[in-house]
Amino acid sequence: MTRTLPDRVRTDQLIAFCTAALVEVGMEHGAAQAAVEVLVTTDQLGVFTHGVRNLRLYVRRLREGGLDASAAPRVVKEGPSWALVDGGSALAMLTGKLAMETAVEKAKKTGVAFVGARNSCHFGAAGVYALMAARRDAIGLSMSNDVPSMTAPGARSHILGTNPLAFAVPAGEEKPVLLDIAMSTVAGSKIYQAISQGKPIPNTWIVDGEGVPTTDGGVYPHAASLLPMAGHKGYGLALLIDILSALVTGAASRGEVVSWIFGDQTVPTGHGHAFISIDPGAIVPIEQFKQRMDAMIRDIRRQPKAKNSQRIFLPGEMEWEKFDEAQRLGIALPDDVAESLALLAKETGVVAEPYFGH
Repeated sequence: MTRTLPDRVRTDQLIAFCTAALVEVGMEHGAAQAAVEVLVTTDQLGVFTHGVRNLRLYVRRLREGGLDASAAPRVVKEGPSWALVDGGSALAMLTGKLAMETAVEKAKKTGVAFVGARNSCHFGAAGVYALMAARRDAIGLSMSNDVPSMTAPGARSHILGTNPLAFAVPAGEEKPVLLDIAMSTVAGSKIYQAISQGKPIPNTWIVDGEGVPTTDGGVYPHAASLLPMAGHKGYGLALLIDILSALVTGAASRGEVVSWIFGDQTVPTGHGHAFISIDPGAIVPIEQFKQRMDAMIRDIRRQPKAKNSQRIFLPGEMEWEKFDEAQRLGIALPDDVAESLALLAKETGVVAEPYFGH
């Protein structure tokens, strides 16, 4: 497909176009924009596999009924330092946003809070929700379960989802430390992206139906499983995430989760999420904490570097550099993201050109 979008787009342009596409399929404008802002923040950080590239797939599920365009996530149970959010099969960015905001509000009163979510779907990049806490001077952790696509040591089939985990920690003059990882060696979306771009995959990403490593990305996920990150360590953490996201919340667990891409588009996926917020200011003066974070960050940067190494990165520094560049110059959308947006425009009838200045 010939590229129709400019090489770089402004954040406000991207938000306006994607919001219009969601409104076209039945979402209220305010809710649509709130969801899109989560996805666009992901793109600003350079995590294009989990940003607006997926909006077309969410729209498909909204149209088919697996997501509810009119649903509004709500808190259905709560205590002083915990809550349960029912997503009602709304677009999961709304569920995640409400859950993390609730966790932060409660942590500001009690010091630490846990908020679980059920009846949700694929929520994009876990790191964006953790960052919501860091921007309010709180430590944030976010996680989600997913349809099983990852094996376990000793197994040769799907056992657990890739189950992402993220944390963000505020600093003072420095940017927040931000880590967002899947519990598999690589996120499944990166395999789909490699296939769509005609690129090979390393033999450390997946195993075939016999549990043998393979470089054939085309057999995933129907005849292959992702390998867990660091073997038993990634497997164990993925299990914990499923427990917190599903067994604690009442969400679908393991094989009960419906694939948001390949599953029946007319039924809810049942994903569950978990969010934790810690207010360091409840324990030590917040400015003291942030000053010590700055000192830690700078001390790590000053450590002796390995031969041929130019720099020691803190978690999230690469993403923050991309974010700052996007703020200055606009977001440089990869071709596959631009193509997905062009298809979204065609399928929703929302003409893209007026939003992007040509």
